[in-house]
Amino acid sequence: MSLRHAVLGLLTEGPASGYDLLKLFDASLSNVWPATQSQLYTELGKLSEAGLASVSAEGPRGRKEYSITDEGLAELRRWITDVEPVGTARSDMLLRVFFLAQVDPEQARGYIRRQAEIGRKSLEHLESIREFLDGSTDDLSVYGRIALEWGLRFTRTQQEWAEWAEKQIR
Repeated sequence: MSLRHAVLGLLTEGPASGYDLLKLFDASLSNVWPATQSQLYTELGKLSEAGLASVSAEGPRGRKEYSITDEGLAELRRWITDVEPVGTARSDMLLRVFFLAQVDPEQARGYIRRQAEIGRKSLEHLESIREFLDGSTDDLSVYGRIALEWGLRFTRTQQEWAEWAEKQIR
């Protein structure tokens, strides 16, 4: 997934500043596609230059509000329906698991325990997003809940795997 298309998708909900988009990313897309402030502002400039978004309002201290253009909406729709997702699966966490035999068993179990704890904390964060989305019926909330459910199920599975894996280490 590209940041470009994530930003275009969020702009379909209405005009937003970079700050607004960053808050929206945090509350809705964090389990799908995180973005830093610098990445987001850079991408907004690129979208504007490409004619996919435009500055629809300017405020104090250089605040700009962006809107998606017709070309941007067409690009988003093309990407959704015509571009197959890249299924590249890389996990630096699992790469380390392959080599846990190189440390003593207690260190290996500690590493796996940390992965379970990371999963627990991630689930807490995702549950807080659910609270934000519950009761909302706008498109972003409805489809956001569907994506969030994937994140919750995936993260629960990772946490359960880590709890199981710790018991496997001799």
